[in-house]
Amino acid sequence: MTELSTLKQKIEAILYLKAQPLSVSSIAEYASCDQQTAEDGLIDLMADYAHRGSALEIVETNEGFALRLRLEYTDLVQKIIPADLGRGELRTLAAIALKSPITQSDLIELRGSGAYEHVHELVAQGFVRKRRQDGAGRSYWLQVTDKFRQYFEVKDFSELI
Repeated sequence: MTELSTLKQKIEAILYLKAQPLSVSSIAEYASCDQQTAEDGLIDLMADYAHRGSALEIVETNEGFALRLRLEYTDLVQKIIPADLGRGELRTLAAIALKSPITQSDLIELRGSGAYEHVHELVAQGFVRKRRQDGAGRSYWLQVTDKFRQYFEVKDFSELI
């Protein structure tokens, strides 16, 4: 395997793992190479994607370069990924995941009263489990489920913090 092939694979892995646009300097830093080498590898990788007929592509955005699904496949996203979760529900889900277990009252204090409805929807979709507090507490304990961990491919939250 040539040095350029190895670099292209490394750049592809970096773009996949970061899942957000990156500048050439950031790509070079992660790939442990100089900017010109990173740019050459990136251009070559972009050409590979353009010619192989892949469902993925590398695009340049205002924020940098990103690996993404080609626009003609966005209808699959709607079929495969539940569009039922809006931005508010996703933020509430993230708060529950990062603070899990968290009492519903603490969550409401953190996210506002709209989180009541978010919790209802997240429980209905199976991403969150809700159970009564032991003792005299009136609030519920909330925590993410195995479905959440499988769906979002998260095993250990300490890596995210």
